Amino acid sequence: MRDANIFAFRKALPRMSWSVRNLFNLWQRSLGARVVKFNNTNRTLFQQRWTAKALMRAYHGDFINEKIFKRWYLPATLPDVRPRNHASLGDTLALDDYAGRNEQLDRAIRRKEEEDKKGLAPVGSLMMAEVERRIDVFIFRCCFAHSVYDARRMVIHGYVLLNGRKHNNTNTRLAPGDMVSVDPAVIPFLQEPEGMKKSRAGTVKETDGEVADASDESTSDPNTSEPVSKENFTDKLTPFHLPPYASPFIFLPAYAEVSFPTCSAVYVRHPTARPGYSEIPTPYDADGEIVRLAWEWYSKRRPRNRSKSQLARMPENRR
Repeated sequence: MRDANIFAFRKALPRMSWSVRNLFNLWQRSLGARVVKFNNTNRTLFQQRWTAKALMRAYHGDFINEKIFKRWYLPATLPDVRPRNHASLGDTLALDDYAGRNEQLDRAIRRKEEEDKKGLAPVGSLMMAEVERRIDVFIFRCCFAHSVYDARRMVIHGYVLLNGRKHNNTNTRLAPGDMVSVDPAVIPFLQEPEGMKKSRAGTVKETDGEVADASDESTSDPNTSEPVSKENFTDKLTPFHLPPYASPFIFLPAYAEVSFPTCSAVYVRHPTARPGYSEIPTPYDADGEIVRLAWEWYSKRRPRNRSKSQLARMPENRR
């Protein structure tokens, strides 16, 4: 972990983690006393943009060096999030009606109704799409790890397979169709908590020496047609232990196809956005002021040119 005090309450910056401390920081940034509002502030425009950038980077890839992030993890062309100045729709519709372009006329009317109803697509959040392609972030999004830092350790220690082969590079950006598999022995959901182990050990000691009558507590195995006790049948099922305070984080993005019985997931496609919806998971409004100010910061400071030596050091991008 880059910062040992990463969940400090004084900063209250949300991260990619299911930690209870991180949940408190998320509450402070959304409902608590540290809500960021730029509509009534004495900060300069530079300070507002820097604060928005710090909030976005704390959640989206705080473990990535800032220079590396600007050089490799920002899109080549940032989407423009500024309000567009449309031409008068009345003149356009009148021209299409006069020219007999009924199909264009109907399409323009539907587009105008959709924009009035849902607004423009929150494309500003797509500047973090390259971070979502990282293999460690993808493992966290698939709920195989409690935090992105645990997911990084899984990859580095050799518990992750990429398309059936062991993969140790956490900087790899996945391509559509790549399959990521995680060793079930390191997935926290599948490990029994220490409290349950102690309680089970105590129960075994109390019932030691007693013989239970299992004549009425049995069923048959469909494969062998032999009677199997309910306890043995339960042991054959995959254990699942939900951690506390998981409800704000346990969701699956639309671009991931996850198979929990096999502990694997397929990166289906790159994240997209449409009017009223963004596939980039973020604790902030996908079309809000924080995202817009962060876009303004990076639109002025992202590198334009990349030399051959820099291209040779580029993290693996599977396209």
